[in-house]
Amino acid sequence: MWSNFFMQQEDDARVGGHVGIGAGGGGGRSKTRARSSHMTEGQEGKIKMAFFVAIVGVTLTVLGLGAEFWVELAQPKHFQNNQSCQLVHYGLWKACTRTLWVSDIDPERDSCGPAELPGESNCTYFKFYTSGENAVIFKKTTDKNLSLASAMLAVFSLFLMMMGSVCIIMSLTKSVPFLLKPASVCFLISGILILLSILVFHQSVLALLASDHSVPLHYEFSWSVACVGSAGAILLVGGILFLLLSLPFNPFRKCIIHQNDSV
Repeated sequence: MWSNFFMQQEDDARVGGHVGIGAGGGGGRSKTRARSSHMTEGQEGKIKMAFFVAIVGVTLTVLGLGAEFWVELAQPKHFQNNQSCQLVHYGLWKACTRTLWVSDIDPERDSCGPAELPGESNCTYFKFYTSGENAVIFKKTTDKNLSLASAMLAVFSLFLMMMGSVCIIMSLTKSVPFLLKPASVCFLISGILILLSILVFHQSVLALLASDHSVPLHYEFSWSVACVGSAGAILLVGGILFLLLSLPFNPFRKCIIHQNDSV
């Protein structure tokens, strides 16, 4: 009787051990699934570095869009008299007319400027967005359609930057990588749009100069265009980085393995 009792206990222990192993395997698989759906610390660090790159692009975009130093239109230095001259610098939203002293200008420079020199300034906002009126600068008329198109492209680009930033912040706070793809799309499209905004703005400047030829003008793009152009390139790089981080595999490592296998 005792021998049968001990044999039954051993059989129960074996069955319990097999059940425990099966349950442990299921728990391991569930943990593996949970880990696969969340990002690791290494992935989180890479996402933060890419997000820093994108934030630099967003900052440069905001700085460039808010300034009125996209282009400078300058009269010849002695067009009016030998004492003062005028130039206009403007951006997407307003234009500023500056009166400078000829004595402060570089003797080797033929046109009035640059705008950083001391002088009187008078700034006015464009009426494209209120009454729909064109602006007149040195008897030249702006092209309302091109100016509005350039501004709308820039605003829509800024909106996409904000959407991409929200996606990255949610991805980091929730520790989920699936929001990287929509963020990469937002940053890529925003970079393309802000570069298109610069091209359309350039066309608007050419249309302004071609509207009247009675006043000779020298034009040059200023530091705001450099900021916005750099921002567009940085946003494209940030979008590509987010796209690479969203892939389920490392493309560089896969290419290296493929080359080693072919050798």
